[in-house]
Amino acid sequence: MVMTRREVLKTFATTAAGAMTGLGAYGYLYERHRLAVTRADVPVDGLPAALAGLRIGVLTDVHRSMWVSHDDVSHATARLMGEQPDLIILGGDYVTWGDRNYVQQSAEELGTLSAPHGVYGILGNHDDDHDMPSALVSRGVQMLKDARTRLTIRGEAIDLAGIRYWTRRGSDIAAIVRGATGLVVLLAHDPRRLTEAAALKIPLVLSGHTHGGQVVLPVAGAIAAQKFPIVAGVGRRSQTSMFVSRGLGTVYVPVRINCPPEVAILTLQPAAS
Repeated sequence: MVMTRREVLKTFATTAAGAMTGLGAYGYLYERHRLAVTRADVPVDGLPAALAGLRIGVLTDVHRSMWVSHDDVSHATARLMGEQPDLIILGGDYVTWGDRNYVQQSAEELGTLSAPHGVYGILGNHDDDHDMPSALVSRGVQMLKDARTRLTIRGEAIDLAGIRYWTRRGSDIAAIVRGATGLVVLLAHDPRRLTEAAALKIPLVLSGHTHGGQVVLPVAGAIAAQKFPIVAGVGRRSQTSMFVSRGLGTVYVPVRINCPPEVAILTLQPAAS
């Protein structure tokens, strides 16, 4: 039997629609819950020898909501605690669109986290400036809102500098890190801050925001995240390394495809000379 062009196109469209429906169902029912533990070595320029092997846990983009449940978050915190990191970074977007109905629940679930050198957090574009940070602070998280704090680990100083999502100008970031004499780690929800960090020769930036693209299609890739210099994982620009986490939750649609949620364990290593 010879099919007409119209019949071929109709068959193709039906097949494609079925495939997309199947992918969507898979992404909704399965992959968005398929939590991974990502372990990555991160090269850091000027890393003191004593800090080689330091392990940083990263959990970001929780997006606690009707689509991201207590069990989803509890599973993530348990997996992260099971890795026993030296310190933990929370990268923002703890709820979706500032939904105050989930602020306390998100903070309570994240409040189970602890590490020998502390738990530190920044705000994302979905977080309000008062309720969410207050809820986290009350549960032992040190929030950095355009602020810097110094840690001493293994006899070496680490300056953690945390910026708000809307802090974008290089001069504003420079003011926050000015005077830092230890290893500077910039906590920036948006990985586009790699540009400013590289200009300031900040050795390491930890980010989220992209969800790794959330939906990563064959060949086309992470279409929704192509505007970012690094969509997921480790990357470098000049003397600056960056890690971008795929995060835990979802936004816009409760689906992940070829992009499972993650908690991350980063092991700092000296950058090759």
